[in-house]
Amino acid sequence: MKDHIAVLIPCYNESKTVEKVVRDFRRVLPDATIYVYDNNSTDGTGEIAERAGAVVRREHMQGKGNVIRRMFREIDADCYIMADGDDTYPAEDAPELARMVLEEQADMVVGDRLSSTYFSENKRPFHNLGNGLVRGSINRLFGSDIKDIMTGYRAFSYAFVKTYPVLSKGFEIETDMTIHAINRNMQVANVVVDYRDRPDGSVSKLNTYSDGAKVLMTIARLYKNYKPFAFFGLISLLLCVLSVAFMVPVLLEFFATGLVPRFPTLIACCVTLLAALLLFIAGLILSTLQEKDKRDFEFQLQQVSDQYRRLCREGSNRTEKERLSSAS
Repeated sequence: MKDHIAVLIPCYNESKTVEKVVRDFRRVLPDATIYVYDNNSTDGTGEIAERAGAVVRREHMQGKGNVIRRMFREIDADCYIMADGDDTYPAEDAPELARMVLEEQADMVVGDRLSSTYFSENKRPFHNLGNGLVRGSINRLFGSDIKDIMTGYRAFSYAFVKTYPVLSKGFEIETDMTIHAINRNMQVANVVVDYRDRPDGSVSKLNTYSDGAKVLMTIARLYKNYKPFAFFGLISLLLCVLSVAFMVPVLLEFFATGLVPRFPTLIACCVTLLAALLLFIAGLILSTLQEKDKRDFEFQLQQVSDQYRRLCREGSNRTEKERLSSAS
């Protein structure tokens, strides 16, 4: 059964706020189905969400990435809206996010906090610094213009959800899906949304240092995977420069005296130069494989589009049968 709009709320111990979040989304999107995925909460989050009118399901593998993997596998919808259960994102912005997917055909809509109230509302200065650092590094490395990389407030198309391979387990998932959309040439839109800090008694599950390190490692890993020629080419260039810098004095001494008194330096330079050449060749090979992967993805995207059209036809036929049944 396909939903028109599905609101996805991953939750872990959000009993203080989940009821308000569910009720707010039900108010602004009365025809949407609200899904709350409880990730091993111990404070009754799932029960509270169910009483508020949400469809509650559970994911026992800990981590936001694991929850999103489960959501994307289980739910079919024309438009998906993902928000956190901590009441930091106003539900009033959800209709605009949905409109961008349903009417403007965006594959991913980013709820941009950083252009509005984030830096004034957020009381954690290292989070502010980290968000700016991640945004700047990704936009520079991948040639994009995404306004907020780590926002948890997003909307997705059916095509994005069903072709996105969820490999991250934790909070680095937002960075992963952003880079995936950029690399796959998907239509990404930015919508400025308000942000409010967590209410008193609600505690963030994000660890500034450990999760920040995971995000930076994710950027490096994805840059290697998606831009292999640039990644290995840069390392190759550095090794080549280093090798030549140490080799030049040895060669000058050889031309002047006909002797090579520093054989260990010469051998080390040759080995480093050879490593640089191998890395350059590896970058060429991997970039060719990456181009093939992009072509394969386009075929996969076409198959998902055909699947989506079948779901739409089945939904229309079911609606027509229900109408005729009620009329008779």
